[in-house]
Amino acid sequence: MIYRTLGRSGLEVGAIALGCEGFAGKTSGEAREMMDFAIGNGINFIDIYSSDPDLRTALGDSLRGRRSSFVIQGHLCSVWKNGQYERSRDLAETKAAFDDLLRRLGTDYVDVGMIHYIDAVDDFHAVFDGEILAYAKELRAQGRIRSVGISSHNPVVARMAVESGAVDVLMFSVNPCYDMQPPDEDVEMLWAEERYAKALHNFNAEREALYELCERENVGIDVMKVYAGGDLLKADQSPFGRAFTPVQALNYALTRPAVAAVMAGCRSVSEIECALAWCTASEEEKDYSRVLSGLEKFTWSGHCMYCGHCAPCPAGIRVADVNKYLNLARARREIPETVREHYKLLARHASDCLHCGQCEKRCPFHVPIRKEMKAASGLFGF
Repeated sequence: MIYRTLGRSGLEVGAIALGCEGFAGKTSGEAREMMDFAIGNGINFIDIYSSDPDLRTALGDSLRGRRSSFVIQGHLCSVWKNGQYERSRDLAETKAAFDDLLRRLGTDYVDVGMIHYIDAVDDFHAVFDGEILAYAKELRAQGRIRSVGISSHNPVVARMAVESGAVDVLMFSVNPCYDMQPPDEDVEMLWAEERYAKALHNFNAEREALYELCERENVGIDVMKVYAGGDLLKADQSPFGRAFTPVQALNYALTRPAVAAVMAGCRSVSEIECALAWCTASEEEKDYSRVLSGLEKFTWSGHCMYCGHCAPCPAGIRVADVNKYLNLARARREIPETVREHYKLLARHASDCLHCGQCEKRCPFHVPIRKEMKAASGLFGF
C-alpha cells in the first residue's frame, strides 16, 4: 500500500480506500471477510455515508478489535427514514443519526466528520451559516470527530467551503468524464509533465482551480465516482471511445492535486484486488494518456460531457446534472440510493422539460437532450 497524508487533518491513509456501498446487503460474516482482506493488504480508510442500520452494524462487527488502526470517515446529515437513506438538514435527525452511527460501529469517534452532499449554493449557506456546521464544530471540540469535511459534486460550492476555512477534507467526484472539456490542443502534449505543472488546458476551469486551491490550502481530497458510475470501464459507454482499466482510472484521480485517496466502491474481494493493483502497477499500466490519445479517431457526438454549454434552460433544469445522474443509473441494474436521492434534491427535474430544444442547439456534442430528459423522467419517475 502507498500511504498519503490527508491534507491538514494529518491522517495517514492508504491511497486505495473503501466506499461503503460495496457492503450493502452483506452479512456481518461477508463484510468481515472483505474487511479482513482489505486490512491484510494495507487498506486503512473507509467512507461510511450510508445510514442503513444493517450496513453500519456489519461494518462495526468487522472492525471490532482493530478500530484504533483504521481511519473512518462518517457522514453527518445522512439519515434512515421510512426504510431508506435520505439526506437531512434537520439538527435533531442529524444528531440521532450520528449517535446511531457511533453506536453501531462500536466507537466513540470518527476521524472525519463529513457533512453530507452540499451541491447547491443556497444549501451551502443554510449549512455553513446555520446549525449543522456549528454542530460539526461542537463534535470536533468534544473529540467525537477529529476533522471536518464536506462531500460535493459542484466545484463552485466546494470552493466556497474550502475558502471558508472551516473544512479540512473534501470528498469530491474526480474522473475525466467530469473533469474534461472537449480537446482543443494536442492530447499527447496535454499530459506531458511540463504542461501538467502549469495547467491542464482541457479541464473545466473551475475544477482545475478547485484542486489547486485545495493543494494550496492543504485541504485533503478523497475521491468518489472514480469510474464515473462504470462508464469509463466500458468502451461503448465511455465518451473517449475506449475503456479505461481500473488502474488507469484510479491513477487519473490519484494524480490530481491534493488527492490523497480514492474511495473504491468494491463489492467483493476480487474487486478490492482490482483496485489494489494500482499499488504495484507499472508506469505503463497506469498511463491513461493512451486512452485519451488519438481522439480524432473517435466521435464525441451524442456523449454528454457535463460541460454546461446547454445552459441556460428556460425551465431551470440543470441539464448536465440530470444527464450525469441518468448515466450513473444506467450503468447499474438498479438505481443507486445516492443517485436517486441526489436527483430528487435537484430544484428542477427532467419532467419539467419544455421540449423547446434550445439546449440542443447549444450542445457542442449533439446530445439528444430532449430524448434524454424523457428517459430520465421515465427512469426516476419525475
